[in-house]
Amino acid sequence: MLGAAVLGGAISLAGAKVTGLADSGTNTVYLPVPRDLGAAANEPVSAAARPLLGNGFAPSRIYAARSAGVVTVFAFFDDAEQHAAQGSGFVVSESGYILTSAHVITTAEASKTTEASSVFVGFKDEDRVAAEIVGWDVYDDVALLRVAPGAHKLSPVPLGDSSRVQAGDPVAAMGSPFGNEDSIAVGVVSAIQRSISSLTSFYRVVDAIQTDAPITHGNSGGPLFDARGRVIGINAQIRSDSGTAEGVGFAIPINAAKRSMQQLVTIGRVVYAYLGVTTESLTPTLARHLGYKTSRGAIVSSVRDGSPADRAGIHGGSKDETFNGQTITSGGDLIVAIDGQAVHSADDVVRQVGAKLPGQFAALTIIRDGKQRVVRVRLGSRPATPETSR
Repeated sequence: MLGAAVLGGAISLAGAKVTGLADSGTNTVYLPVPRDLGAAANEPVSAAARPLLGNGFAPSRIYAARSAGVVTVFAFFDDAEQHAAQGSGFVVSESGYILTSAHVITTAEASKTTEASSVFVGFKDEDRVAAEIVGWDVYDDVALLRVAPGAHKLSPVPLGDSSRVQAGDPVAAMGSPFGNEDSIAVGVVSAIQRSISSLTSFYRVVDAIQTDAPITHGNSGGPLFDARGRVIGINAQIRSDSGTAEGVGFAIPINAAKRSMQQLVTIGRVVYAYLGVTTESLTPTLARHLGYKTSRGAIVSSVRDGSPADRAGIHGGSKDETFNGQTITSGGDLIVAIDGQAVHSADDVVRQVGAKLPGQFAALTIIRDGKQRVVRVRLGSRPATPETSR
């Protein structure tokens, strides 16, 4: 698996899904909405940029309308030009905020992240200006830069709603593949809610957008546009057996990036809630084998010592066995809902817990010994590495 930037490493987590692995405090985090980023998380960042009219897919129109807002990001490490990383980004506000990928402007190491010593942004007219690193989110591989509003004319692009994306939707990826600035490539959404290994953390990204639009080295951080010219994702990875651009592309959904951006602007860092369990998906065939009356859910295979789940009395599994070619851990609680919202898989646990903030409570509906009960858990803060929980 490769990052699409010129520089950046990959760290993967195999096996069962992880939903937070250690407790680093449970103080509730309150997030004011920054005026520059809209009145709500699902509103466009810039009121000046509007979706393109019509329902057809016209890449030439998207390019003409949005290319001025797509930039090339140059990150220099240790002030040595030979250590420069090149990626892409896009302007999201008239005050100079620019979204890109975390692995473009950092060393992309989950346990020890080092930021670039200097970053510059190149525009379509080949002008280049200095950029400030506002911060980054290692869990979703998102970074936020800022340039002085008066340093260059800015053309913010509108942000869409990635929750509405469907497989088969036409998309256009823009950026600087292999240093070829101001490029566009087209394709379709191949799948949504893909669970993929993160390039910048030990946790998985559970809502990635899969696309067949070419995403190559240098495309990282660039926008993935829908047919109306709204950004629905940040181009992030290509999974390839050959180690080249020949493979499957993935983008971080823009709704996740909006969450990261809001926190970076308001509190200067990104925090995620965590439960402290490892879970495995319950399928209908597996449910029959284990004797469950319900066919879907998330089996708790392990609970981290001292975690919120541990303090709330959630039980992990006690027996490992092989079934249908897969190793499963049985005997633990089965999570079937969180705050009344159904849980169909291990990824659902990650998704629903990740939507909350540290310090908030979650009501877990579980099945234990054939009986259903609700357990209230006060969530903690997700740590950088799983090892901190052991």
